[in-house]
Amino acid sequence: MAAMRQFDVRVEVLLRAGIADPQGATIERALPALGFAGVTGVRSGKSFRFRVDAADGSVARARATEVADRLLANPVIEESVVTVEPASTP
Repeated sequence: MAAMRQFDVRVEVLLRAGIADPQGATIERALPALGFAGVTGVRSGKSFRFRVDAADGSVARARATEVADRLLANPVIEESVVTVEPASTP
């Protein structure tokens, strides 16, 4: 049996293309008044960070993807991007 290692996971959850994003639209409309001209395409989302114990990176990615798909994102209107790296500190 392979030794378990720790992996740092980041899951970014965003609304799917074509789904209205009122929070992103509100932020985008406010930016020029705050001196940020030329900023467009603002989309809001959620970010999650956690640690996974796994034998290797592919197992860690599979587990993190399952967590994202089953708990963190609503697959009907959201999509998730999973990033997995070896843990920076034990």
